[in-house]
Amino acid sequence: MPGRGVRLRSILGGSAGNLVEWFDWYAYSAFALYFAPAFFPAGNRTAQLLNTAAVFAVGFLMRPVGAWAMGVYADRHGRKAALTLSVTLMCAGAFLIALCPSYRTIGWGAPAVLVFARLLQGLSVGGEYGASAVYLSEMAERSRRGFYSSFQYVTLIAGQQVALCVLLILQAWLPEAALDAWGWRIPFAIGGLLAIAVYRIRRGLIETPSFRNVQRGDGARSSGMALLRDHPREALTVMLLTAGGTLAFYAYTIYLQKFLVNTSGLTRQSATGVMAVALTLYMLLQPVAGALSDRIGRKPLMVGFGGAGVAFTIPIFLALERVRSPLAALALVCAALVIVTGYTAINAVVKAELFPAHIRTLGVALPYALANTLFGGTAEYVALWLKNAGLERGFYVYVTAMIGVSLVVYLRMADTRTTSRIVED
Repeated sequence: MPGRGVRLRSILGGSAGNLVEWFDWYAYSAFALYFAPAFFPAGNRTAQLLNTAAVFAVGFLMRPVGAWAMGVYADRHGRKAALTLSVTLMCAGAFLIALCPSYRTIGWGAPAVLVFARLLQGLSVGGEYGASAVYLSEMAERSRRGFYSSFQYVTLIAGQQVALCVLLILQAWLPEAALDAWGWRIPFAIGGLLAIAVYRIRRGLIETPSFRNVQRGDGARSSGMALLRDHPREALTVMLLTAGGTLAFYAYTIYLQKFLVNTSGLTRQSATGVMAVALTLYMLLQPVAGALSDRIGRKPLMVGFGGAGVAFTIPIFLALERVRSPLAALALVCAALVIVTGYTAINAVVKAELFPAHIRTLGVALPYALANTLFGGTAEYVALWLKNAGLERGFYVYVTAMIGVSLVVYLRMADTRTTSRIVED
């Protein structure tokens, strides 16, 4: 069993890589308002955002493929090996976007390159989630597993936060015309360079005790068929508990930046500032909620998210429609993010605790990726499509309904803190 110092260094090392992965992933969304005209023909703002949101959703189509391929790879060859491969793919996608010529230069070749880059990044993130969730959960000691695994979303949110901070800096330093013309390429170049550094960090990580036990075990192997045959209930549980949580997360984070501009009427700079402050507070909440789950269990937090999400999602969005003050918008966004913390802080450890080690990464990654593709990846597109059709409030109902579906699962499942299948060496 590795000592606490080794555990801490490993968790921090894995988290640093996760931050860069999600910085690259979220830079796309944070800068979409600027680069949409570079990749698509001229049109109204909502139409161009629909196109960029569609490409964002296409990236999610590769996430189940990445989850399956790298989930099996991580279960057979190690969590460390899968984490290293995932950051390599993210690096390639980031540099492709940074260097891609515009639509004016190569026509439809520009969106084609953009789609290919997002497919690479989708493959990367599909593998990253499961490998990272399992690595953090397996490296943590039992009494602090919720706390340490919560750093997956700390770094995920930090990646989004850093992307927004880069946007704020560029908005302050560059004229808007320069941002529209070439400034939006800077964060993708930064992401590619950081990914190279993280590759070296991940090469130095140690392997988890659980995977070493698998190597000494009875030879049971991870595969999609084995998952469906031996663990169908657990896989379905992961899908359903993810559906409402991932939709709420993307609605409250990715989409809200655009909602504050297109619906609330805030400036792009004000909307970015609101989201930057809100996400900082949200990030700090994750380890607090994770530590709380180590004391009272995972189930109360998930039920709290489900109940509050059903009760308050529609009122929060209705209030945001009418908000004109950035401070009032910040308060409402923070309320939404406090609610979804009950899911995000502990979802990684809950999923990891459902499966035995030899198939744990695949069991976490593939059902999650399927639910994330269906509900998280399409959240922004559905919201913008409904807005374009004059049915914007239908999105609020949709989010509430899916949180309700997940709430039923939270109420029926056992508390994984007491039934965990993670065995420490």
